Amino acid sequence: MDKFIIEGGRRLCGEVEIQSAKNAVLPLLAASILTDERVIIHRCPRIRDVLNMIEILCELGCKTSFEGETLVIDSADAANHEIPSALAKELRSSVFMLGSVIARFGKARIAYPGGCDIGLRPVDLHLKGLKSLNVSIAEEGGYINCACDRLIGTDILLDCPSVGATENIILASVKGEGVTVIRNAAKEPEICDLQNFLNRMGAKVSGCGTSTVRVEGVKKLHGVEYTPIPDRIEAGTFLIAAAMCGGEVALKRASADNIAALIHKLREISCKITVKNDKIYIKSGSARKSLRMIETMPYPGFPTDLQAPVTALACISEGSTVIVENLFETRFKHVPELIRMGADITVRGRAAFVRGVPVLHGADVVAGDLRGGAALTLAALSAEGMSTVTDLSHIDRGYSEFEYKLSALGAKIRRIRV
Repeated sequence: MDKFIIEGGRRLCGEVEIQSAKNAVLPLLAASILTDERVIIHRCPRIRDVLNMIEILCELGCKTSFEGETLVIDSADAANHEIPSALAKELRSSVFMLGSVIARFGKARIAYPGGCDIGLRPVDLHLKGLKSLNVSIAEEGGYINCACDRLIGTDILLDCPSVGATENIILASVKGEGVTVIRNAAKEPEICDLQNFLNRMGAKVSGCGTSTVRVEGVKKLHGVEYTPIPDRIEAGTFLIAAAMCGGEVALKRASADNIAALIHKLREISCKITVKNDKIYIKSGSARKSLRMIETMPYPGFPTDLQAPVTALACISEGSTVIVENLFETRFKHVPELIRMGADITVRGRAAFVRGVPVLHGADVVAGDLRGGAALTLAALSAEGMSTVTDLSHIDRGYSEFEYKLSALGAKIRRIRV
């Protein structure tokens, strides 16, 4: 089990390049099986979730290869419709494969997906949407079995704006008969990226980024060469790191529009942030005002994936901050570990009450999930003394070369492989 050894208290200065978005790349990989022609994805991050999705594609019969940062996928010989249990349980986003595998083969079989333990995250909205498209679904022995003679477009209203359900329905309906309309759709930028990717393949998808998405089915999709959008959560993580440690950091290939909710909060606590084209510059001192109140919300609200890192920031900000987690039930697993470092936090239900302290202190902590692990790393970077962050498998799911990027900014962090 790998761990970080971190000596805290160093300012961060320099430039970091943001990887392609994990939450964009994963549905693009799922979409690649919709064509029997080659798909080429540039700037594809070699993070654990992406590598697991590539393994799933290979199990389905695809041929894949990395050429530097470029991933090539050839699904011409794909014939298997079953997504292996071991891989599905490693990766929540394996559920995206349902829609695309059904559209390609007319059937699919998948074990219930896994990923970070941050709440129930049921797949009922996915299954309800697929049923509306004429898919028969049987659940048995921990598996979801889907079959369909033909996918038929329809009008679908989501009970809540689920990102995964919106994407899965798009993937299933893109080669269906007629028109599918998804109402109360999620609006995340990664959904817009999926729309752009599919339309480059010959699909007819419109409305992504709004609450109503329209998909006009086509008979065939062709190959595509594509570069995904930058990762707004990685960008937000590095902005919060600079806010916590102080210093001046420039983010290359970053979209300020996609993390506007965070940027507004950082400006409120005296961080100076400027934006020029695809670069974001942050300058931070040692004084941090109270964040006051943060509530996670669907996009364009404050992202749940940045709740843990911003909780770490609140720990060393003046006054008190209330952080409300509206999207997932158990997303405060990082709090006991932050308390080990001297944080003053009380959790009641879905709310964390954070009273700022002058400084955190080094400690041995364990990453319980992806974003919680990132939060503990940032806390250790800003703390006095030495810290260890254990179980980096979670962090590796979403951050590529995390320690190297931080080291390049002046952090003293190294990985111990055990």
